[in-house]
Amino acid sequence: MSEPYIRPRKGSANNPIRIAVLISGSGSGLLALLNHQISKSCAHKTKLILSDNLNAGGLSHGKKFDIPSISVPLPEVIDSNERRVLHEKLINEILIESRIELIVLSGYMRILTPNFVNKWKGRIINIHPSLLPKYPGAHAHRDALIDGATVTGCTVHLVDEGVDTGEILAQEEVPVLEGDTIETLQSRIKKIEHQLYPKVLDAFCSGD
Repeated sequence: MSEPYIRPRKGSANNPIRIAVLISGSGSGLLALLNHQISKSCAHKTKLILSDNLNAGGLSHGKKFDIPSISVPLPEVIDSNERRVLHEKLINEILIESRIELIVLSGYMRILTPNFVNKWKGRIINIHPSLLPKYPGAHAHRDALIDGATVTGCTVHLVDEGVDTGEILAQEEVPVLEGDTIETLQSRIKKIEHQLYPKVLDAFCSGD
């Protein structure tokens, strides 16, 4: 049975929502968010950066902004299901210890199990590079180009037990240009993502 969304409390500049950002790679979206948070009074503040990748370039942003940054690689367990469960247990323990109130997925490449999602449902946000429900999954840019789409974009949504199926909070369109490749389309959408995600977090965390 699907659990209901339980959203975080209403944050403010004086008492911001404590955010953990989960990344797997360079953390360009994380950097955009951190720059946004220091540019104005926000109802949210990044208190923790987590990565499943020991070599994630985005972990370096934590040093620059004096934010605890922790890599949590997958445990060396043969059974893949047991490995996922143990990995998420480690992550959950760190989140609880750090008094995190909201999980922000930013280029985090692992699919979270329903068990983990149910613990945090309503308090996990993701951004996906398409206009959901179109082109869910890991190959959104490729799928849009194969489909001959003339418009795609990005979607900020709450995470539920499915893959890119949670409640949509905001979307922004990006045109697909003649001659676009996966790389050029991805680059153009990322620029919009870096603007949209912080704005949605402002509204979400302030109770709007």
